[in-house]
Amino acid sequence: MGFLDVLLGRTRSPVPDLPVLFRIPGAAMTLREATGFAPTGTGAVCVRAAEGAAAERAWTDIRDLLRLDPGTDVRFVADEFGCTWVSCHRDDGDLTTLTTQLHGVNTTLDEAGLGTSLLCTVTGFVSNPVDGAQRRLGLVHLFSRGTVYPFAPTAGRQRDTALELQVRALLGSALPIEPDLGRWFPLWGAPVP
Repeated sequence: MGFLDVLLGRTRSPVPDLPVLFRIPGAAMTLREATGFAPTGTGAVCVRAAEGAAAERAWTDIRDLLRLDPGTDVRFVADEFGCTWVSCHRDDGDLTTLTTQLHGVNTTLDEAGLGTSLLCTVTGFVSNPVDGAQRRLGLVHLFSRGTVYPFAPTAGRQRDTALELQVRALLGSALPIEPDLGRWFPLWGAPVP
């Protein structure tokens, strides 16, 4: 960014590190072996409200792209914060295909000029029930930073921070874990995990 850009308040769009998404299936194997968490087959991309012709074309392109695979259930869900979630679910739990689809959603929105509206991508995991309690976990990819962090919601909008820190330690060599814990935002209302 040049001197005039700073003076005039111009900013550059974040440079996405989308290939990080393709590392999640490998990390999922490590996660399953060490903790018993398995993919739910659900993932979602979060986008700030986007309007206009470019946004409409992007939504149409995303629908067309995801309809190519009849094994994927796609939903567009608005949350309480005014964001839109493009949620994908695969009954077969194929995390590699799901990750490719989520990457396609991110790429389509970025190429439509909506990269600054992209917030995150989350992939859901669930534990084997222990004493009747099933725990949930999401691996959250921050679009603008190219990093990942774990999010483990519990009842009543609480978080299992011990689990989140355990997953951070476990996957630190497999994924670029977000080092700033202040950026480990809770995803209340997300369709995943």
